[in-house]
Amino acid sequence: MTSVLPSLFPLFAAGDGLRIFGFEFYVSILVGCLYLAGSYYLLTGPARRKYGWAPEGPSIRQQVFWYGAVGVIFLALNGPLHEMSDEYLFSAHMIQHILIMLIMPPFLIMGLPDWLVRRAIQHPVVYRVGRFLTHPATAWVFYNVVFIGWHIPGMYNAALINHNVHIVQHLTFMAAAVMMWWPVINPVPELQRIPDGPLQMMYLFAFGVPSTIVAAFITLSDVVFYPWYAVAPRVSGLGPLEDQRLGGLIMWIPGMLIFWVGITAIFFRWTKDEVLAWGEDPEDRVDRAPEDASIPEVPGKS
Repeated sequence: MTSVLPSLFPLFAAGDGLRIFGFEFYVSILVGCLYLAGSYYLLTGPARRKYGWAPEGPSIRQQVFWYGAVGVIFLALNGPLHEMSDEYLFSAHMIQHILIMLIMPPFLIMGLPDWLVRRAIQHPVVYRVGRFLTHPATAWVFYNVVFIGWHIPGMYNAALINHNVHIVQHLTFMAAAVMMWWPVINPVPELQRIPDGPLQMMYLFAFGVPSTIVAAFITLSDVVFYPWYAVAPRVSGLGPLEDQRLGGLIMWIPGMLIFWVGITAIFFRWTKDEVLAWGEDPEDRVDRAPEDASIPEVPGKS
C-alpha cells in the first residue's frame, strides 16, 4: 500500500522538504516567508488602524518591494534553483547567494514605511541595538566575516552536508546583507550615519572589495575547493573545476555590477538638485527671502 502512495498523492515529505507537483520546497522556508508577509500585512493594516500608528498604510511601491523580497527568498531557497545549488552545481549556488544577499535586502528595506521603523525603535534599548547593528563599521565587519567565513571550504561543505547548518548559513547571509544595505537605503534619519554622496559611494565600494578577492581566488584556482561538488553528479557539460570557475565569475562580475548599480544610484540621488538646476534659466535661480522674513534695517538710515 505504501508503495503506491507517492503515485496517488503529488505531495510527500522528506524531513523538512515537501514536493508538490514536482516543485520541492521546505516547510521552514514556507513558514518564514508566511511570517514575513503576514506580519507586514497585520502591522501596516489592522494594527496600524487599531492603534493609530499612521493615517495611511505603505504605498503600492513599498508593498511591491516588501512582497517582492519575500518572493525572492521563497524562489531562491526552494524549487529548481535550490535543488541545483544543493545537489549539483556550485555556480547555481552563487546565483542563489546573489539573490538573497544583493537583491532581496534592498527590496526588503525599501518596503518599510518610515513610521513602522520609528515605531519599532521607539524603545531606548531597541534604538541602541538598532544603532549598533546599522553602524557602517559594524555592518562592514559582520558582513565580511560572514561572507568570507562561510566560503572557507570546511564551513561551506558543513552547510551542504547538514541541513540545519545550511539554514544557519542562509539566515546569517540575509541578516548580514540587510545590515550592509541599511546605511545606503536607510528609511529614517534617526539611524542615518552616512550622508548621501561620496561617503556612501565609498562605503558601498568597500563592501565589494573582499568579495572580489574571494571570487578571484575561486575563479583562478586550479584546485576544486569544495569536495561536495567534486563528487556531485554532472548535470551539465561542466566539470567540477569549470563549474567552480563559473561560480567565481558569477560572484565576481554580476556581484560587483550590483554594487556599481548601487553606487550609480547614490550618485544621481546626491546630484539630483544640481542636475535639475542646470536646466534652469539663470534668471530663475535668484535667491529669494521667504515672504514672512523681516528685512533688517541698515544702520544710519531711516
